[in-house]
Amino acid sequence: MDKLNYSQQIKRIIEKIEESDAIVVGAAAGMSTAAGIHFFYERDEIFLKYFSEFENKYGFHNTFDGFYYPYRTSEERWAFMARSGCCVLDAQVGKAYEDLQWLLKDKNYYILTTNQDTQFEKVFPIEKISAIQGDWKYLQCSRRCHDKLYDSVELLHQINAAIDVDLKIPTEMVPHCPHCGAELEPWVRSRVFLEGKKYKEEHQKLSDFLTKNMNKKVLFLELGVGRMTPMFIQEPFWQMTYAWENAFYITINPKDAILPEALSHKGLAVHDDIAKVLEDIKMRIETESGGKYE
Repeated sequence: MDKLNYSQQIKRIIEKIEESDAIVVGAAAGMSTAAGIHFFYERDEIFLKYFSEFENKYGFHNTFDGFYYPYRTSEERWAFMARSGCCVLDAQVGKAYEDLQWLLKDKNYYILTTNQDTQFEKVFPIEKISAIQGDWKYLQCSRRCHDKLYDSVELLHQINAAIDVDLKIPTEMVPHCPHCGAELEPWVRSRVFLEGKKYKEEHQKLSDFLTKNMNKKVLFLELGVGRMTPMFIQEPFWQMTYAWENAFYITINPKDAILPEALSHKGLAVHDDIAKVLEDIKMRIETESGGKYE
């Protein structure tokens, strides 16, 4: 399958989408990159617009490094956290997500993502998404003294509005746990990530969908999964495709589209830009169906 030319690959993907009884999408950072969100790892226009002052003061060149920077004070750290969180929460949805939503509408699908940027939630129903690495919409206790998450959206915007010229916030605005007094923390993967009720619910939703559909024609569609954390999406997709008689695996990734030899007859690897592939699939369907797609 991997030796098909690009046009044949597009045709093959469409065939698999249309003939599948269930579609499980697994998406990681490469999906958001394809949608134009680069500031997590790159010094792009958005980073320069919202974080140039932080870059000048601290020397980091993307928000991922900013997240792990050893700030001297909580007032400095939360200035960055609030700016970063607002940048994520307020970002417009990328076209790649809109095209994927168009392809999946009226299909029996589920989405597993390690992304924390809320892009999927802006176009897909929350009940069809498992965000297993956290979500910027929530805060947690940094000591994990109790199993509760707190809405972050309004608070992060209030903190962001209070950042002064020294890139600090007032001490009284540093968010603290109402139970133990420790600082709150964004509910995203870190050394203190809370794997509590919400985390388990995200996994249970996915497990329920897989159990319900495992004996059907299942398409595992992997989008932008790299080599940093293959154990969350990529490797489980490989294992289920191999074990399930009627499963098929498609990976789309310009750098890390890997098709194991054991799946050579049950899979397809597309080494191209995700946004381009999704757009081309949509255009081909619209052209061949006269704009009608059900």
